Amino acid sequence: MSVILSLIKYIREENYKGYDPYDVLNSPIFKLPILRSNKIIRFFSQQLFRRVPINLRPILGIKKEINPVTLGLCIQSYTYLSFFDEVNKDFYQNEIKDLLNKLIDLSSKGYSGYCWGYNFDWEARYAKIPAYTPTVVATGLITNGLFEYYRLTQNQQVKEILISSANFVLNDLNRSYEGDTFCFSYSPNDWQKVYNATMKGARLLTQVYSITQNKYYLDEAEKTVRFVVNNQNKDGSWFYSKGDARRWVDNFHTAYVLDALDDFINLSGMAQYKVYLTRGLNYYIQNLFTPNGKPKYYSGKFYPVDSTEVAQSAITLTRFGFINKAKFILNFALKNLYSGHGYFYYQKTRFFTHKISFMRWSNAYFLLAFSYFLFKNINDIE
Repeated sequence: MSVILSLIKYIREENYKGYDPYDVLNSPIFKLPILRSNKIIRFFSQQLFRRVPINLRPILGIKKEINPVTLGLCIQSYTYLSFFDEVNKDFYQNEIKDLLNKLIDLSSKGYSGYCWGYNFDWEARYAKIPAYTPTVVATGLITNGLFEYYRLTQNQQVKEILISSANFVLNDLNRSYEGDTFCFSYSPNDWQKVYNATMKGARLLTQVYSITQNKYYLDEAEKTVRFVVNNQNKDGSWFYSKGDARRWVDNFHTAYVLDALDDFINLSGMAQYKVYLTRGLNYYIQNLFTPNGKPKYYSGKFYPVDSTEVAQSAITLTRFGFINKAKFILNFALKNLYSGHGYFYYQKTRFFTHKISFMRWSNAYFLLAFSYFLFKNINDIE
């Protein structure tokens, strides 16, 4: 619990603001004529900069900012903690209310409902996503935290936000069809077919179905779930995406698919999809961890030891009842990624530790991992 309290203290002292691995395009230099439009320079600058272990952001004029996903992850964490830590329940509840107001202010405007994007331009390989352009990933992570808060408190304001966000997913995202199944696009601006992204959309629709009993949400969710399970590899894995070169299998994107599929099954009651979940979970356990339990970044590659990867591993292992494995992962994180000063490092490579503190990617994710673990009534972390 002391690590959680130190992490909360650090996050709050920073006012939930921080740097991000992908925020280099927030530098004023990328507003210059050539640099603001050249996709190759912008893409490779973003990829290079996130790997540099020295924090050059102050020199480049990049400021600490609030990423909406940070707030969503913290709301989910405080929700769990408010039911585990009765002494500080009022603090957590008041913090949630403040963060909820911030999220409402940060919602992207001009869409069919509440939705969120990252606070930086993102020059992706197959898309250009300007700052605060909403994505199903950012929106799905935030609304998942809000759903957990609603599920445990029945807050009506949050219920209306969730329904509104479902309208964004249904009306503003593009759809790529395979027969009567489809994949939601990553954002309204692209046609990417990314499995974990469309599953986040399916999860949100299923969550809204569970609180409204409007079967339309569930019917649309099942269509994209069927797209994902139809494209599951024979060994139980999923590539990152379909229709492009991103045919890798990694730890945390696989975990996202499993978590969302599990929620879909539990909230819909459609047990026929458990066979795909079981197959995927078996692959995940057998291929994305070393024999001694350390998380592997890719199915065939251990390094880097990444903060989101490790935190999400603990979350998914906890969800599926692998409590001892999850405990091992959290202790592994404390030994390898914790700074000892209230924040977590970004990554550890074979040759060096990348010690920059990233608010969304590292700290908010670890706050959620530890909080969820404790919420599941496991309180003996070393």
